[in-house]
Amino acid sequence: MAQIVSVTTSEDVPREYQGTPIGLLLEYHNLHRPFKGYSRAELLIGMCMDNRKHLHIPDNFSYIIRAGGANLRYSEFKVSFAVAVGGVRHIALIGHTQCGMVNLMARREEFVNGLVEGAGWEKQSAEDHFRDFAPLFEIGNEIDFVISETKRLTGRYPKVVVAPMLYKVEDNLLYLLR
Repeated sequence: MAQIVSVTTSEDVPREYQGTPIGLLLEYHNLHRPFKGYSRAELLIGMCMDNRKHLHIPDNFSYIIRAGGANLRYSEFKVSFAVAVGGVRHIALIGHTQCGMVNLMARREEFVNGLVEGAGWEKQSAEDHFRDFAPLFEIGNEIDFVISETKRLTGRYPKVVVAPMLYKVEDNLLYLLR
């Protein structure tokens, strides 16, 4: 079972992240550390596309990839670009509470009706679309998914530090997952 670790002071940042882009992200967002200027990204942030999340970070500090559930499986070329060309050596993978990709299968009817009514799709096309793609994007539990995706990315990019995090929509703060 993953442990959720809060960061409410600089001393709460674990030693392995102090002075790194991961630690700075936590300090910028949670502690409102004064921004410093950046001319290039030092971090890649993978996070959900959900509109309720906004990070308090300086300009040029990070690349950000937004994908449903913070699922970077289908954005791996972009991750590789940030590492290979952008030179980042740290990734913050941020899931969040109340994620719409959790229990996605239960939202089938809402999804299909939304495409039919809101986008003008034929019902059968909307049903086929959901059937074909929902299994690829369903994440189950937010925390378990972020932990498993962190392990996958760490295996894929062994020289890159990948930190699993949780954004709580309830208080707009970042938490580390252990």
